[in-house]
Amino acid sequence: MRSEPFSPEDLTRDDFLGGAVRLWQPRDGYRAGADPVLLAASVPAQSGDTVLELGCGGGAALACLGGRVAGIIATGVEMQPAYAALAQRNLDDNGVVGTVFCADLRSLPPEVKSQRFDHVIANPPYFENQRAVAPVSTDRAVSRSGAVPLAKWVSAASKRLRPGGIATFIQRIDRLPELMSAFHTSLGAIELWPIQPRRHRPARLCLLRGRKGARAAFVLHPSLVLHRGETHEKDGDSYTEMVSNVLRSAQPLPFPDQKRHEIRQG
Repeated sequence: MRSEPFSPEDLTRDDFLGGAVRLWQPRDGYRAGADPVLLAASVPAQSGDTVLELGCGGGAALACLGGRVAGIIATGVEMQPAYAALAQRNLDDNGVVGTVFCADLRSLPPEVKSQRFDHVIANPPYFENQRAVAPVSTDRAVSRSGAVPLAKWVSAASKRLRPGGIATFIQRIDRLPELMSAFHTSLGAIELWPIQPRRHRPARLCLLRGRKGARAAFVLHPSLVLHRGETHEKDGDSYTEMVSNVLRSAQPLPFPDQKRHEIRQG
């Protein structure tokens, strides 16, 4: 748990979305990679939409979403005080209108509990406490592993959504059964998009989304493949063209088009 503020020498400022977004990040501790960028790119937000991120860390996903979709109203919740302050700074410095609250998602502040959002997004810790290998820094350990079950994350997201609102999570594939069970309890019209590092490699991550108050058949989309080729063969990134456009050019990453009959919404 990181409580003390980051000093200037603790931080670097890094380019995201080809420099369209610049984020302050700790030299040591949790540093955002591609995952929050992919999460943000997959959210079908429009200008004027309200977006809540649970466990927003340093604000990478909200800042990238605001950098792609001007005019969103962002709200973040982050339990580590230093990261909550850093996320607020990153939103402000990138011109994203929003507020970050330092709070536990199990005890949200009244300012958050009184609202209903168009979108709720989350990148929960990838490991359960008992299964995680502790990283070097304690604040990074909090980001990578946690005691809060995924069901609590999904329940909090569902309660904060307006009717018809969309929850989108990114998570490790080995925790998909737990996450799917939670989504089925609280949300409908569930769509799963596995993420493979390379073609013919098993998926390691997934994007999962659902709508509040909607009922429709579950959809499993073809996998998103991150890298070209069968193996890493040379220096430099090998992202597929679509993924490279998302990471470097602020392009959206819409879920594959899948026409289906929705039984009920509302």
